[in-house]
Amino acid sequence: MNPVLWSPDPNEAAATAMAGFRRRFGERLGRPLEDWESFWRASVDDLPAFWGQVWDELGVVADTPPTRVLTDGDRMPGARWFAGARLNFARNLLRRDDATPALIAHGEDGRRSEVGWSELQARVAAIEGTLAEAGVGVGDRVAAVVANIPEAVIGMLATAARGGTWSSCSPDFGVQGILDRFGQIEPKVLVAVDGYHYAGKPIDIRAKLREVVRALPSVERVLVVRYLDPAADLDPIPRALAWDAVAVDPAARPSFTPVPFEQPLYILYSSGTTGKPKAIVHGVGGTLVQHLKEHKLHGDVKPGERVFYFTTCGWMMWNWIASALAAEATLLLYDGSPFHPGPERLFALAETEGMAVFGTSAKYIDAVKKSGLRPRDRFDLSKLRTILSTGSPLLPESFDFVYEAIKAELLLGSISGGTDIVSCFVLNNPMLPVRRGEIQCRGLGMAADVWNETGEPVVGEKGELVCTEPFPAMPVSFWNDPDGTRYRNAYFARFPGVWCHGDFAEITESGGIVIHGRSDAVLNPGGVRIGTAEIYRQVEQIDEVMEAICVGQEWEGDVRVVLFVRLREGVELDDALAQRIRHRIRAETTPRHVPSRIVQVSDIPRTLSGKIVELAVRDVIHGREIKNTEALANPEALDQYRDRPELHG
Repeated sequence: MNPVLWSPDPNEAAATAMAGFRRRFGERLGRPLEDWESFWRASVDDLPAFWGQVWDELGVVADTPPTRVLTDGDRMPGARWFAGARLNFARNLLRRDDATPALIAHGEDGRRSEVGWSELQARVAAIEGTLAEAGVGVGDRVAAVVANIPEAVIGMLATAARGGTWSSCSPDFGVQGILDRFGQIEPKVLVAVDGYHYAGKPIDIRAKLREVVRALPSVERVLVVRYLDPAADLDPIPRALAWDAVAVDPAARPSFTPVPFEQPLYILYSSGTTGKPKAIVHGVGGTLVQHLKEHKLHGDVKPGERVFYFTTCGWMMWNWIASALAAEATLLLYDGSPFHPGPERLFALAETEGMAVFGTSAKYIDAVKKSGLRPRDRFDLSKLRTILSTGSPLLPESFDFVYEAIKAELLLGSISGGTDIVSCFVLNNPMLPVRRGEIQCRGLGMAADVWNETGEPVVGEKGELVCTEPFPAMPVSFWNDPDGTRYRNAYFARFPGVWCHGDFAEITESGGIVIHGRSDAVLNPGGVRIGTAEIYRQVEQIDEVMEAICVGQEWEGDVRVVLFVRLREGVELDDALAQRIRHRIRAETTPRHVPSRIVQVSDIPRTLSGKIVELAVRDVIHGREIKNTEALANPEALDQYRDRPELHG
């Protein structure tokens, strides 16, 4: 059993929102729920009771209450939640109307801005009026090419207030990458920035916007935030209106249009490296109740706490953290490189703003570790109580680093779910200990399990992460998938009637969860299934290795493991280093894990949201075409993987 690195104070655990909810849920069921396992089990065994209590207790504001919590609960897909309910997402996030801060934004260039709740209400009302003038109503799409700044949150809230559907990407997307997404959904309004800063460089995107708008005939208005240059000329952008030209009446408040529970709220996108990205539609109600549960119960987020996630508007974590407004938290926003001018940047932000929740990626934590920075030695992190990590599996050694070099007394929550559900299957829990290398628990109301290849549940063995019962945050649909074929094929083809998420996972003896990588990237040498995260864990502990990517190569009727490594500047891969890498992998895993070939590269290809793309590398080394390089942040990196002589012998 993995060692415990942190445990909650019993008195503090008993005072959490989750503890109170557990007690009252037990009263509702007529029996005590004395431990976590009985609580979680009850939440998935009686879905209507659990989600009904989420609705009742966590403050859902509805114009019309539901007539029934769950209809056709034996169907997946096909179950319907909260029939008859009508509500507005923005109304549920704009709960306060006072001068305390709702948003605090920092830019890489040093600027800081603050938006109070009352000002946020007024600014949302102003943009809502502009959207109304452009004809945006229920179901109309507003697309955005935006930085992680207050205007992005305001634009989303104004769209939701109108009953519209919001879809965003970050301004570093290329023209084709933007069109591959927004060209599918025919937005009526485009919100954009004129440019942004990254790694100390100003980047003007007005020429890119001009191309995008010309290729999107559905766009009737372009709202442009002069973020890079307050005096930027917007004339070259067709149908452009400067955001700062919209008058704000401090006394105005939004008009919230009530919509059905399943009304589309967000359109998010798969990474799209094997073709055009799938446009995944998420509903108003499902997103709201799931996020309320995750922030208020699993996160124990309290009014006025300052919460942060390092993300762009092209990653679903932006949508997720925005919902912390519904817990009356203050959102901390940061736009730019997290390493400019150095690795200390975000920890300085944590100290300055009194950050309570620090969300980031596993790769960021590893990069801070490799930089040599020990934040606890330089910064006052006394208010920091939770660090969250997602994007890829958090290595056990990264758990060690957080507790040794950042802060010993905090909850380190490795969380996992994804764009597909705009939320989590497995995540943090303020009532449970943190065990080294493990995600703490399965989410309340989420019947997550791990199945072997024959569809049997397993504990202590690796298998497919599945969900055996419906949940409110399932996608409403895929865009332009009228009969639902693509949707069903994406999640229900492997095990009919059961959601198969595509993660290679394991439930530990203690009830924690370990994600071993994506199941479609699982290596299979000699018929033995190996998760790539098992290899990354060992390789990335070697000081010379900055990061790695591992794939299976078809070879002589079998599959052999090929490892590509990016090394520290000035380091060359020689026989001695290759032997050290192999020795560590063999000693800490099995001989099957040892790569047949180790190849040095200068860059690792990754998606625009920062995830490494094992499948694209696998296709390249086999000479297969990559159908959509626009989905990659650095497509030129793939050139290093083509026709490598090391892979032909």
